[in-house]
Amino acid sequence: MPQDMPMIAPDPPDAPAFVLVRPQMGENIGAAARAMLNFGLTGLRVVDPRDGWPNPKAVAMASGAGRLLDAAGLFADTGAAVADCQMVFATTARARDLTKPVYTPEAAMAEARARIAAGQRVAVLFGPERTGLENDDIARANAIVSVPVNPDFPSLNLAQCVLLTGYEWRRQTDAPEGLRMEWAGSDPAPQIEIDRLVEHFEQRLEAAGFFFPAQTAEGMKRNLRNLWSRLPLSRADVQTFHGMLRQLVRRRDDAPPGGGRP
Repeated sequence: MPQDMPMIAPDPPDAPAFVLVRPQMGENIGAAARAMLNFGLTGLRVVDPRDGWPNPKAVAMASGAGRLLDAAGLFADTGAAVADCQMVFATTARARDLTKPVYTPEAAMAEARARIAAGQRVAVLFGPERTGLENDDIARANAIVSVPVNPDFPSLNLAQCVLLTGYEWRRQTDAPEGLRMEWAGSDPAPQIEIDRLVEHFEQRLEAAGFFFPAQTAEGMKRNLRNLWSRLPLSRADVQTFHGMLRQLVRRRDDAPPGGGRP
C-alpha cells in the first residue's frame, strides 16, 4: 500500500460513527464518505440503502474515500446500527413531537468528544435525502442535532449535513483553540522591533505637529501604542512600515516650496 494511503480501520472507537439511514442515491453516499474522510472520520454505517449495496455510483462519487465504503457496516434497520452505542444523536431540521435535548453541531460534537473520552460509543444519524429521519428513528436517539439554517429553506443535502458535522468534530478534537495566524514568509515581529517602529512613528508625527495640543500628547501616544499592540505584525511588516515612513519624509523634504511638484 502506498505511504500516502492510510489504513482505514472499520469503525474506530475514538470517533463517532456516522449512520446513513435509508439513503436513496449512491452519489450522496459517496459524497458523504468523501466529506467524512476530509475530517478524519472513518466509521461509516449504512442502513437499508434504497439501491442496494455495494453501490457503484457511491464508489465513483467517493473519489479517494472509497476505502470508507469498503469498510462500511451494512444494517437492516436503525436499531441494529446503533445497538452498541451509548449516545446517539439524530440530525433533523424540523420540529418533532418528541421531547429531547437539542444541540447545535458544535455542542453535539463537544458532547461526543466527552462521551468518547469516557469510553462510550457515539453515533450520529443522518436521514434519507427526500424526507429526513422518521420519528421512529429519532425515538432511538438520545438527543437532536439542529443546524441553525434559514427557516424558509431548511433542507440540507445529505453530504452537506455530514460535512458540517464532520467539520465540527474535527474542530473540537484537532484544531487549536482561538485564532491561529499563518506567518507566510516571515516570523512574527518581536516586541523590541515593534517598540522601535512605534518610536519611529512618534518621532515623525511629532515633527509633523500631530500631537497637539500638548496636554493631550501623552494620551494620543498611548492610544497609538494600543493600536499597534492589536496588530499581528510580522518582521517584514515592520520593515515595510519603516520604509514607508522614510519615503514619505524623503518626498516631503524633496518637495519645492509652495507644495508644487519637484
